[in-house]
This record gives sequence, structure tokens and C-alpha cells, in this order.
Amino acid sequence: MNCYLGMQKRKTPSPRSLFFVALVLVWAFCTVPEAAAQRITPPTTPAAITPPPGNSAFLVGHALGTQGYVCLPTSTGASWTVNGARPEATLFATVFGQNLEIITHFLSPDTNPNDKAPNPLPFGSATWQNSLDSSVVWAKAVGSIAAGSDASCPNAGAISCLLLQSIGSQEGPAGGKFMTQTSYIQRLNTNGGSAPATGCAVPTDVGKQTLVPYTADYYFFHADE
Repeated sequence: MNCYLGMQKRKTPSPRSLFFVALVLVWAFCTVPEAAAQRITPPTTPAAITPPPGNSAFLVGHALGTQGYVCLPTSTGASWTVNGARPEATLFATVFGQNLEIITHFLSPDTNPNDKAPNPLPFGSATWQNSLDSSVVWAKAVGSIAAGSDASCPNAGAISCLLLQSIGSQEGPAGGKFMTQTSYIQRLNTNGGSAPATGCAVPTDVGKQTLVPYTADYYFFHADE
């Protein structure tokens, strides 16, 4: 299964074809994660955002979402600051020509931290939840590069590309474990999402909020056995 997304506009599929594709995707997620891993080759990335040796990619999805900002006061007036919402996105993969949701990305409390989790825990951490088995991984950023500085992050002016490390995971309510294998996550090929150039400059702007659309590719890694 190649989970890389090509987001072309297509005719609305029939319910039967969607049901078939969903069954295939369930089978792929639940029975062949190792086989999928063999066919996912992440791009070469700078050391700052490259997982350490001993980790291999097992999944990639294309994200469509928004980055939230709030206008806060500064010593010279005001400026846009990433707000508590952080990115919120839906990750898609293409399976047999159909674009299917595979993961939702949002902020939530880390209820099952591991030994890499910060202490104390923040009120919420970046979260990725599988759309099929509801398993979850939480992660924190451990490296970044500026957009436009590398071929893996080519779009100048976009939000930065990141390396994130798992700080906790949790099975789904029915025992699903797909995301619990995650050790690292790369956010690459970002486009959009940066703070607006206007709208937050003077004290009267303080308190304004905005959501800026962005896209990115997320690569998920697990530790090699």
C-alpha cells in the first residue's frame, strides 16, 4: 500500500466502491504494516529533522488543515503568536485511486506519557489519531528547519518543517494499536500556515484570532526490531 497522497479532483465514488476501498484500507492497516514500511522512502532531510538511526518510516499522509494564531501585546505594539490550538488537520492517503482519511491531527492532553514526555506535561500536546482503530500518539517537536531552506521543505514563507518525538501513545477503545508503534514524526513539504503579515500591529489589535490554511506531508516512523 502506497500511502502517499495525490489530491486530484475526482468524480464522487459509489457507496459500493467506497465500502470496498474501506475494507481494503482496514486490511492494509491491520495486517501489513511491515510490508507497507518497505515501500515508504522518506526524502533525504537535514540532520536537525532526521530521526536517529534505527527508525524506519511505516506511513505517510498528506495533511490539509489550519494553523491558529492570536494577536498578543509586545513591547513595541502587538504580534501574531501561535495559539493553544496549534495545527489542526486531517491526513489523507490514496488507496486504489480514492482519497481516504487516515488520521486526524489536533491538540489534546497526553493521558499516557512515556519517558520522553516533559514534566510537567503541558495542558495539551500535538496528537495524531488513527481514523480506523482510534489509536493515538502524542509527540513534541525536537528539531526544525525554516521553510525554503531544503528540498524536503521547499516552500519559503510556509510554517517550518519539523521532527517530532513520541511522548506517549494509547490504544483505541477496541484495542487498536496502529499508532502506538510511532517513535518519530516528520512534518515536511509544508505550504502556507504562516502568520499573516497584517492585522496585528497595535494595541487595539490585541485579542484578534485567525486560522491560516496549510498543507504538509507527515511521515511516521517506528523503531526497527
